[in-house]
Amino acid sequence: MYAEKEKKLTELRKKLAKYEGKLAQKMKRYRGVIHESGLSEMRHNEVMVIQAIIADLKREIQEIITTTG
Repeated sequence: MYAEKEKKLTELRKKLAKYEGKLAQKMKRYRGVIHESGLSEMRHNEVMVIQAIIADLKREIQEIITTTG
């Protein structure tokens, strides 16, 4: 049981690092939403989705850590 949780934590941390790297890349060119620009809105949506994925991964990691306690 403990080994499974450690494996899951390792996988989640790898995913988290991957998405944090993606977000860092997107934020280099991110200037917010420029109205009347479809490309700007698509980039904004992409950033928001990546941020949501990161939040979910962090929440899942925290849940595993607290249940392992």
